[in-house]
Amino acid sequence: MKDALYEDVGCMKKLAGSALLVSLLGGCVSTATTAPVVRAPTIPIPTGTGLGQVVGATAASLTRMFGPPLADVREGSARKLQFSNATCVLDTYLYPKGNAEPVVTYLDTRQTDGSPIDRASCVGALQIGRRK
Repeated sequence: MKDALYEDVGCMKKLAGSALLVSLLGGCVSTATTAPVVRAPTIPIPTGTGLGQVVGATAASLTRMFGPPLADVREGSARKLQFSNATCVLDTYLYPKGNAEPVVTYLDTRQTDGSPIDRASCVGALQIGRRK
């Protein structure tokens, strides 16, 4: 009889342990739904912006687009105009083609801390800053 009692107690312990395990694992199941993805509002890009307006532009055109240059460096027939705002720095390199007025043939951009920035983004930032 004593052995049967121990078997019943052992069986009860196993059953209680199994019930505890099931209840603990039951807490791992989640019925929560995922929150919908919230996207940041789109920022409209002003028309008339972009690299297409800068490459091939004259010094006068650049000044109309960005205001007076921060730097104007001349070396022979080449010219570098630098424009800047709180976002970035734009270096434009103008070279003449034949006897024509020098135009932008190359440009370089960087953030004000020196880290890289996409050229089109910098041009857009300078144009937007000019419109304010």
